[in-house]
Amino acid sequence: MPTDFISYQKSGYFTKLIVDYLDEKPELNSLYNRFPNLGNFKSQLEEKAQNYSAENRKILIAALENQYTHFQISDVTKANISLLSNSKTFTVTTGHQLNLFSGPLYFLYKIASTINLCEALKKEYPTYDFVPVYWMATEDHDFEEINHFNFKNAKINWNKESHGPVGRLSTEGLNEVLEVFASELGLGENAAYLKELFENSYLKHNNLADATRYLANRLFGDKGLVILDGDDVSLKQLFAPFVKNELLHQTSFQKVTETNSLLKTTYDIQVNPREINLFYIEDTIRERIVFENNLFKVNNTKLAFSEKEILELLTTSPEKFSPNVILRPLYEEIILPNLCYIGGGGEIAYWLQLKSTFEANKVTFPILLVRNSVLLATEKQIRKADKLNLSWADLFSNQQELFTEKTKEFSKFNLDFSEQKEHLKRQFEKLLVITNQTDKSFIGAVKAQQTKQIKGLENLEKRLLKAEKRVHAEKLEQIILLQNELFPNQGLQERKANFSEFYLDVNDKLIEKLFQELKPLELNFTVITL
Repeated sequence: MPTDFISYQKSGYFTKLIVDYLDEKPELNSLYNRFPNLGNFKSQLEEKAQNYSAENRKILIAALENQYTHFQISDVTKANISLLSNSKTFTVTTGHQLNLFSGPLYFLYKIASTINLCEALKKEYPTYDFVPVYWMATEDHDFEEINHFNFKNAKINWNKESHGPVGRLSTEGLNEVLEVFASELGLGENAAYLKELFENSYLKHNNLADATRYLANRLFGDKGLVILDGDDVSLKQLFAPFVKNELLHQTSFQKVTETNSLLKTTYDIQVNPREINLFYIEDTIRERIVFENNLFKVNNTKLAFSEKEILELLTTSPEKFSPNVILRPLYEEIILPNLCYIGGGGEIAYWLQLKSTFEANKVTFPILLVRNSVLLATEKQIRKADKLNLSWADLFSNQQELFTEKTKEFSKFNLDFSEQKEHLKRQFEKLLVITNQTDKSFIGAVKAQQTKQIKGLENLEKRLLKAEKRVHAEKLEQIILLQNELFPNQGLQERKANFSEFYLDVNDKLIEKLFQELKPLELNFTVITL
């Protein structure tokens, strides 16, 4: 095939805001700090160094050591945690939900991109150190988004009720999920490894946060990945002054609303702020904090606090306050010596709405990098695409449009009647001139005849195209089958398939390939051959 990547802009899967950001459109300059290229990281780390204290480093390291207490970790990860005490060490961070067994493939791509960027930065700036961080979204509550994963044609579901932060959710009941997954996996060495990995991750840990930490550590620990849980008392104490500001002044609501008003004339808005962008959380509660009748109330509960009471609660129990999507990025950047956040298009779109909130809170806004996107293809699929004379641009295109274009390409005849329709229009233009000069009462009849004959040509074009589709049905069916293999349900493979489906065939080579092929600062949709 002609190329092993396709540009983000041409892939058709990115919003106008992200495409314009990647194109460095000047009208978006005020929405980000620095564009993601190696040269810009020098100024970014210098700015962050001025805005991140040694005390914060001590608290971060203590929190990480505590979180890893019962986990066996690689020497590389241990070294990375220790390095965080050095003022010349910075992080590159990605975040993700606690999807069951990692969820869609792009979980792997986010982390591989983060690790590879750290390596690239170390080569460019050898006197500094760079630590890859996976921020676990333990305080989310959208259990329906994470309680399943797809394996080939099966959807592996975890049926359970969840009301509080998902990281605290008990893993009870996942033995039944393993039984279903094991029956789908079948036999073989790779199948046995996947069963063991699921069992040790979910059946030997009591909550979803610990299970996910174990899984991510098994997959990426040897590369030095540091896994951070923001649902942590000591880290929340660092965030407490900003929570107080949010409760009393609603700064983020004002700033994001201002940004949204500028964006909405041209772009779709990804997130809208609440007046207070905080949740109250306990093990089985995650509800919005609202201000009504001079009281801070917890939505859908009977909990209510005066200003004095809620500030006292913040002092004694900061872990009960959880940032929503608007404030979580601020929380991340307060507790980490972070230079860059790597996320999907949707994530980067909402980060672009937040810079003024960071400025108001005097926190350095990170470089924003759209994660690597990947399409995995087997050698057999590549050969089939070559045989059918398909480019990657073809395979990324709309299925019906691809079907029609390939029918025309295969046909011995020119099935595009644009030339004939233009000729017909010119003839009728002449007739209208004559009619206008003789008897204007015939103008309506001439126009009606023009419409009728052009419609007749269009119908003939459609019928001939349909007939040609029947003639080339076998070849066209092969094209559609191949596209459906690569794009399940005509969507992105990386958003549908789980890594286990590919690991079953190629084992560790899958992750090895990601580290070999992914280049975070090259903004392309990469095709990787397995």
